[in-house]
Amino acid sequence: MRYAMLIKPHANTRYRQSLQTLAMTELSCGLRAWGIEENPTLMIREGESFLTFETEKLPEAAWQFLSDHSGCCFAARMEGEALYPLRRGKDPYLPEELPQLLKYKGKTNADFTFMLLRCARAASAFAQGTEPLTILDPMCGKATTLFCAIQKGDNAVGLDVDGKALDEADLYFERCLQLHRLKHKREESSLTLTGSRSARCVSYTVADTLEHYKAGSVRTLRLIHGEVEELPRLMRRESCHLAVGDMPYGVQHAPQEGRRISTLERLMTDTAKGCAGALRKGGVLALSFNSLTLKRERALCAMEAAGLVPLDEAPYNGFSHWVEQAVERDAVLAVKQ
Repeated sequence: MRYAMLIKPHANTRYRQSLQTLAMTELSCGLRAWGIEENPTLMIREGESFLTFETEKLPEAAWQFLSDHSGCCFAARMEGEALYPLRRGKDPYLPEELPQLLKYKGKTNADFTFMLLRCARAASAFAQGTEPLTILDPMCGKATTLFCAIQKGDNAVGLDVDGKALDEADLYFERCLQLHRLKHKREESSLTLTGSRSARCVSYTVADTLEHYKAGSVRTLRLIHGEVEELPRLMRRESCHLAVGDMPYGVQHAPQEGRRISTLERLMTDTAKGCAGALRKGGVLALSFNSLTLKRERALCAMEAAGLVPLDEAPYNGFSHWVEQAVERDAVLAVKQ
C-alpha cells in the first residue's frame, strides 16, 4: 500500500524548501519508530509537494501517529494515479488554535514545535504508547511548547526565569479555557529551593469535556518561575517522558545567568544536565538552537556530558534549516538509557 501526504504551503519560497526537508525528517523518524523499513520520497504533482511511502501492512495506531504529521494538511491512499483521502490522526484534545493565537517577538513557529515534539516521541521508548506523556520545556518563555503538548493531550510543565513571560502565558491560557467553556482548576503554590528561597508555580488541571473532568480523566499544565540550574530541585527525578525546548538564538537577546551574560554553551550544558535528571529511562531531550551562535558539535558534547546518548545519525541529523539572515536553526536529540 502506498500513502501520500500533502505538505503545507508557505508563502516564503526559501522557507518552503526548508519545510520539505523537515517534513521528510519527521516522517522518517515516525516510520523508524514503528519499525517500517521504508525511506519516504518527495512527489510533485500539479505543482504541489507530497511525501509518499509504501508498506505492506500498516496498523491503525501507526497510521494515526504518522498521519498526524505537523507539516502535512492532507493524507491519502494511492492507487495508480488516484488519491483516496484518509482521516488524519486523532481529534485534538484542546482547541487547535491554542498554540497559535498568542503572538510575541521571538516566538517559535508552532508547527516546528509540533515537529520537534513528534520527533522526540518517535525516538523515545514511549513512541507506541497510548497513555498521556509528561513534557518538560526547561526554558518555556510564553509556553508555546506547553500549549502544543497539552493541545495534543499530554501533560506539560515549563520553567523560565522570565516571570513576566510566565504571567502572560498564564493569563492567556486562563482566558482561552474560559472562552471555550472548558472545566478547569487553577492553583498557585511555592516550590522550596535552597535556604529560604522558593519558586512560584501556577498549576492547571483541565479536561476536554465536563464528563471527563468529573471522572478524573484530566491533563495538567504547570508554569514554574525559576532558572535552568535549579531544575534538579524543582523537578522530581524521572518525572518526565520528554524534554523539548528552543534555546535562545543569541541574536536579539542572550540568556541571563543572574546578572551576568551566560554563554549559550554553558546554558546548553546546564539544561542538558537538569533535563537528564528529570527524564525517565527511554526518554528523549530535544533542543533547537541557532547553529551560527552555537555549533552542533558543542551541543552534542553537552548532552553526552550529561549522561545522555546523542542521536547524530539519519534521520536525527536532518533538522538544520534557514530561518532568517542571522538564524540557521538546528536541533539535537539525545536518549536517556
